Amino acid sequence: MGNGASSEPLLQGLSNVLASPLGLMIPALSELISPLVPHSALVMLAADVGGGRVQGTGDPAFVRGVRGLELDRLRKRLEASDGIRSGVLAIDGAAHPTLELLSRNGALLVIAEPGSGAGEQAGTLLALWDIVALHVQERADEAKPDYLQHARAIAGTRLKALTELEDEYAAAVESVLVALRSKRLSDAQARDEAVGRAVDALTRLSGAVDQVRTLTEESVTISFDRLKEDLRPVSRYSPVQLQFVDPPVDGRPLPGEVSLGARAVVYRAVLTLVEGEEVGHIRIHWDCDGTNLLIRMQDDGPGSSAAAKTLLGRIRERIWSLNGTVGVDTTPGWGTRIDVVLPLDPPRTHPASSAMAGMRPREVQVAALMVAGHRNRAIADELRISENTVKFHVSRILRQLGADSRAEAIAVLTAGQRG
Repeated sequence: MGNGASSEPLLQGLSNVLASPLGLMIPALSELISPLVPHSALVMLAADVGGGRVQGTGDPAFVRGVRGLELDRLRKRLEASDGIRSGVLAIDGAAHPTLELLSRNGALLVIAEPGSGAGEQAGTLLALWDIVALHVQERADEAKPDYLQHARAIAGTRLKALTELEDEYAAAVESVLVALRSKRLSDAQARDEAVGRAVDALTRLSGAVDQVRTLTEESVTISFDRLKEDLRPVSRYSPVQLQFVDPPVDGRPLPGEVSLGARAVVYRAVLTLVEGEEVGHIRIHWDCDGTNLLIRMQDDGPGSSAAAKTLLGRIRERIWSLNGTVGVDTTPGWGTRIDVVLPLDPPRTHPASSAMAGMRPREVQVAALMVAGHRNRAIADELRISENTVKFHVSRILRQLGADSRAEAIAVLTAGQRG
């Protein structure tokens, strides 16, 4: 290693980074690479179940000033390179030299004001970032089904908020145009200038909305390529042959939580199938019909109904959490076939969905058990918490739903599930 760094402290430091909670991983990474490359700040854009996850540490002005859309543009620029680029970011009028790294799974790391020797250490830094970024993705892929459902509710609320913002601003601009076109205004030149500026503002807003949507989406072909990368160790170290049928290149982009959830479902299904005996070949096919992501997997195993039941148990909840459906068919002597349908659009926003997006994970669990008909004592036993704690969660749920009683809250939650 350059700068006199030995491999043992570096590996120990990397182990500490990977053991850190997600919220502390970037500060831990910053501490790890400081002896290699001094820097003023680190900012990452990595995959999460809710889309792009932006996190930073170091110089507060730089971390606060970096916009998610700008990071997404940097990521797209790096996709056409070898994953390493020196650049400059303008923050509040000040130019900050940067070293930008793109991992193999598409996560971006920006190192602000890297010290001397950054070029010599770029390869080492990229290798470290590859490992950390993959670990972040695995954490997201292993998210519990209720967390994916929580993210799906947030996606619906986010999309609704964007649409409302666009409509509200468009209405405001239109009202300005109506006023400026009034016959009571005689200064034609001023009117034309104002009209032109209003139209430009509307165009910029529309572009910004499109960029925000793009930031939280991923090309279906890129997502499928990342699935192949995830499954590469299976292909390398298992005798089972994996056959990939690529999705159409013009397929609709996938929301971030659908992309992550789909890869996690396929990965878990493949590992389950590989565990079974007499499976020599698995075919994996993705397709899009404009509304849904269609996943089909087929193996050449014995077609055991018991094995199919095990497989279904391992992937069903994750699929349901994304409002998807799954079917498993077995034919003795011919293998097992899995068909998964994941809707690309979030469910229609219902008051319960908005409330669920704001609930804590434990409150989501309590709400689900309430809908299932469990009383406080049964909920406490199920979640291994005290009955008083359950009462506290129930009272918060009622407030967030605007319900006056437990029965009314259950009715709102049930209607939200149907919606």
